[in-house]
Amino acid sequence: MAKIVIDPITRIEGHLRIEVEVENGKVSAARALGTMYRGIEPMLHGRDPRDATYVTERVCGVCAGSHGWASSLALDQAFGAKVPAGGRLIRNLIIGAMWLHDHPLHFYHLSALDYIDVMAVAQYQGKDAGLLAVKDKIVKLVAAGDTAPLTPRYKPDEFSVKDPELVTMAVAHYLKALEMQAKAKKMSALFAGKQPHQSSIVVGGVTILPTIKTVAQYRSMLLEQIDFIEKTYLPDVVTFGTGPLLPLAQAGIGGGSPNYLAYGGFAQDNEGKELFLKRGILMNGDLSKVLPVDEAKITEDVQYSWYKPSANGKTPYTEDTVPDLDKKDAYSFVKAPRYEGQPMEVGPLARMLIMQPKGLMDIITKYNIKPGAVARHAARAYETLLLAKEMLNWVDQLEKEMGSNFRIHDTEHWNAPESGQGAGMTEAPRGALGHFVKVANHKIDNYQMVVPTTWNFSPKDDKNIPGPLEQALIGVPVPDPENPINVVRVVRSYDPCLACAIHLIDPATNDVKKYQIGW
Repeated sequence: MAKIVIDPITRIEGHLRIEVEVENGKVSAARALGTMYRGIEPMLHGRDPRDATYVTERVCGVCAGSHGWASSLALDQAFGAKVPAGGRLIRNLIIGAMWLHDHPLHFYHLSALDYIDVMAVAQYQGKDAGLLAVKDKIVKLVAAGDTAPLTPRYKPDEFSVKDPELVTMAVAHYLKALEMQAKAKKMSALFAGKQPHQSSIVVGGVTILPTIKTVAQYRSMLLEQIDFIEKTYLPDVVTFGTGPLLPLAQAGIGGGSPNYLAYGGFAQDNEGKELFLKRGILMNGDLSKVLPVDEAKITEDVQYSWYKPSANGKTPYTEDTVPDLDKKDAYSFVKAPRYEGQPMEVGPLARMLIMQPKGLMDIITKYNIKPGAVARHAARAYETLLLAKEMLNWVDQLEKEMGSNFRIHDTEHWNAPESGQGAGMTEAPRGALGHFVKVANHKIDNYQMVVPTTWNFSPKDDKNIPGPLEQALIGVPVPDPENPINVVRVVRSYDPCLACAIHLIDPATNDVKKYQIGW
């Protein structure tokens, strides 16, 4: 038996460590360890509730805006604020642009290098001028001994794409995606003031008053994004997923929990009753029955987490966050969220299986793709196209709203109430995101965040049921313990923020072998 330790894996709250045991070439046991305590939630106790949007914005700089959005949604409810159409649409456009930044970044810059033999670029013999320029650039970097961030890397395995033309195309698109993600951030900053950590979304709406020129700039860059997604991003994911990676896709490597949860997001009406991304629950892999989400069924367990059990209960409104570093058997700073006592996968795959858009479901059916690492990439890419096209509709609606009666904020509900509570349940790129606030004496009495990576990377609960990632890693093939590439493929498919140091322990010698893996 070999024990593999991947540490650290950074995520929304901090760092993550993955430990797996390999027997007979497959993962037989897995643990996800959150190894950093930040204390964002206790920091908010006793503060003005309006501070929460700006404090929680700093939880993550990758899916920028998501926490500020969720926090403001929670405050909208607690304050009784009614966000006008202008504020709703601008919120959607701020956050939507960051999704267009985040999803392609994940595929090209965080995951693709795990699936291609990047050095195959040197063998490209085609005549495409653009690809030849990429080949020349990579060959010069290799000659200079400077190929970061394309290397260091894992050793290519049997599932790695080695075709020189496909690999060179992927590297060319990797470079193009850098340009497109920068433009997506600029789009968001037009309405957000800045990115990351926007400064426009507040309780009751937004603070930015757009101009016709600003909207035209946004629309122009959005059309560029749609062109890139339609002609490059989605085709790349389909080409790889239904071609070289089809065996991984059909085997459902990294499938994990058969339960899926989505809170839904991007309001289509001012009351937030109709959502672009649908809300729902799927249990036991049954795609024929989408169940409604009941907020009261959400709990967080801390049996194996470095926290003291809350005396007030396990619901987000009643629990607390008190560290206990000496707790027996605990192995993570991540809590264990559960829905009706069950672990739930959240994220693009969950959202798309709940929505079941025909184009994506046709691909899944045609190629017999099972839920797993490859399916998560496909769901993420298809979702990006759906969202980008819907954003065009929001731009059109915003232009129609702009006029003498144009409103972006509920000014009557800006001051904190004497008491109240609210839940901001929405979607971040990585999955279902919930912020829960209780207000007393005009101050924050309790604040809890149940974030996507907490759902997906949770430790075991008090019933000893592993979290979704821990389940997904069981059975993953690792034929060479010195090259645990499939483990990281599965981990990355959930889109956590990963650091790049690999530590491998040889059980026969206890030697620690270190590999630095470029991101």
